[in-house]
Amino acid sequence: MTEQTSESLLPPTKRAARRIIQRAFVLTGRDKHLRQQIRSARLATLWILEDWDMIWTVLIDRGKLEFERRPAKHPDLIFNWPTASDFFLAASKDLSRAALTASLWQSPGSAARGGDAQSALTLTGNVELRSLAGNLLHCFLGQLGHVLRNPVDGVGESLL
Repeated sequence: MTEQTSESLLPPTKRAARRIIQRAFVLTGRDKHLRQQIRSARLATLWILEDWDMIWTVLIDRGKLEFERRPAKHPDLIFNWPTASDFFLAASKDLSRAALTASLWQSPGSAARGGDAQSALTLTGNVELRSLAGNLLHCFLGQLGHVLRNPVDGVGESLL
């Protein structure tokens, strides 16, 4: 089995990428385990892919996720990837929840931020929310990987 290059993981257009990301958040919002963990949380998260100038907001309100295309004015957490290929490569890897949460605790300049696709992520904001961020990110990246392998919506129409 050959490794996929990071270019082959990218959706063909930014519009397709936005639709795939939005579908992954819909599926993430349906995850019962995540909903249990965020049932009392109320926060705004900002997600950024720098090289594609893509910014979106995910609002968490007592167990429900809401995706918005507009950036939040005062986010509690900011997830920032320098490149879209790093973002989609992180979705293709099967990282454990513990490894993902541990990588979120690393400082931005630490040596452990080497060639790992996940390490390109910069998380800023309220430090107390990092555990919640790790759970959200783990669930979302799993769903995003699934949607990238099978890019169809709920009624079977292609997202590409």
